[in-house]
Amino acid sequence: MEGKTAGVGGGAEAAPARRKKRASEDGNLRYFLPRTGSSPAKPELGQEMASEGEALIEAFKSGQPFYTLAAWKAVPEVNGGNPVIVRQAIART
Repeated sequence: MEGKTAGVGGGAEAAPARRKKRASEDGNLRYFLPRTGSSPAKPELGQEMASEGEALIEAFKSGQPFYTLAAWKAVPEVNGGNPVIVRQAIART
């Protein structure tokens, strides 16, 4: 039993945490209020907000949700001769 609990709690042999890069770190996320007349069942994008903070404030004031949007494209990636299809963030223009 001692051997199993020794590694718990982030001891010296614990593997470093790996973290995927989030779309928001790339500046790829966009924030929108819903279009008038849309619903969560059939969302339609309305006014775009400049930041998540601005979207939170406007959504709170109006009592409505806000939406985040990340755009991706599928691209091939070759790793050792084995092609894999991966997603690549589309840069905002």
